[in-house]
Amino acid sequence: MEDILNIPLFDDDFYKMTFRFIMNIGFLALIINWLYYAKTKRRDYLFTYYMIGIIVFFLCFTLKKYELDIGMALGLFAIFGIIRYRTDAIAIKEMTYLFVVIGVSVMNSLANQKMSFAEIITANVLIVTALFFMEKLWLSKTLISKNIQYEKIENIKPENYDALKADLEDRLGFTIDTITVGNVDFLKDSATITVTYSND
Repeated sequence: MEDILNIPLFDDDFYKMTFRFIMNIGFLALIINWLYYAKTKRRDYLFTYYMIGIIVFFLCFTLKKYELDIGMALGLFAIFGIIRYRTDAIAIKEMTYLFVVIGVSVMNSLANQKMSFAEIITANVLIVTALFFMEKLWLSKTLISKNIQYEKIENIKPENYDALKADLEDRLGFTIDTITVGNVDFLKDSATITVTYSND
């Protein structure tokens, strides 16, 4: 094809860019929607994560055409890695996901001929697997304790444990894991009870 202003109209890198972009968006969707949003239910960061991931991908892929050395690539990665928004402080978890999104996009766009697509896909899968393990398995259940003054003192007897648990769950609105009876005041017919429940 004829060149316009010495810029080729088309070359084979177009297919590489398209394939890598589709792959990148697929893994970003797993990270952002399946892992991050499913856990936090926060929509305010979805736009940010997707747009930064897309822009970083195309920026790195474009700059790669100029054959950046590894120092320039790492410098670019560091610049995007320290992005901060002056209006709102970014929580550490959101900043971590931002770092992951940038890292995945940089990796998918800058990988050269020395790295096969099998290695690139494996690296993406391992990143998603690590996030899945952390979010869904290891950190999915956080126990919370709450002290309660309870007036139905007859329910604190061991034989009435099921009635005590059912009454507390009905009042509190969440499933209780454990119940511990503390100080008992027979004059006021009340007891201090510690309930433990999970946040998932």
